[in-house]
Amino acid sequence: MSATTATTTTQAEPITAQNILRLFPDIDTSSAGLEGHDAEQIRLMDEVCIVLDENDKPIGNFSKKICHLMTNIDKGLLHRAFSVFLFNSKNELLLQQRATEKITFPDMWTNTCCSHPLGIPGEGGAELSEAVEGVKRAAQRKLDHELGIKTSQVPFEDFKFLTRIHYKAPSDGKWGEHEIDYILFIKADVDIEPNLNEVRDTTYVTADGLKAMFDDPALKFTPWFKLICNSLLFEWWGHLDSGLEKYMNEQEIRRM
Repeated sequence: MSATTATTTTQAEPITAQNILRLFPDIDTSSAGLEGHDAEQIRLMDEVCIVLDENDKPIGNFSKKICHLMTNIDKGLLHRAFSVFLFNSKNELLLQQRATEKITFPDMWTNTCCSHPLGIPGEGGAELSEAVEGVKRAAQRKLDHELGIKTSQVPFEDFKFLTRIHYKAPSDGKWGEHEIDYILFIKADVDIEPNLNEVRDTTYVTADGLKAMFDDPALKFTPWFKLICNSLLFEWWGHLDSGLEKYMNEQEIRRM
């Protein structure tokens, strides 16, 4: 079943487990498959992601595990995500290397913070303006959880929403991503205390420094980060202090 099938859900139809299972009757909802992984990362796989139709409208909730199995992704299961790009006052971008303990995309370098708004009050939303508010709250939560960045250093109103990117990418044979990813920029000088179960390493880079990292065959990068960098990031980065407004609040979803 493709993600387009989900568009048959009507506005009046309530979001229930039965409805979403009717839309995706063949997905794997078992609890098996996490044996041998880190206990904390297994626990986090129970978090509830927001399942979407192809137009970014919520149609229900499923666990992070269910949403990230490639067998389910290949049947059209799609969820909401966000990617934060945090720049310091020197316009250097903060990167993180994902921890070895991570179940998906371990040890890969990526942007400052990549995660998901959850199916909880304050982080959802069907309309774009409400959804943007939800992902900003989720971004504050995860910047603290992953990097120890306190909410007071990344105020809600300082996040800039640019666009949404719809992409699909495998991690290995079992896990992957299929997301509508909200791109958030923020400029702030922050104190970092990484959660080593989430983040193996961090570094600040200039645009040229990042390009040099991409040329290093020993380094691996998350597919969404390479996708954004190869298509959009460096142009946005060049307008960080002047002209970024023309890239902000894009209404259309970019399909990649």
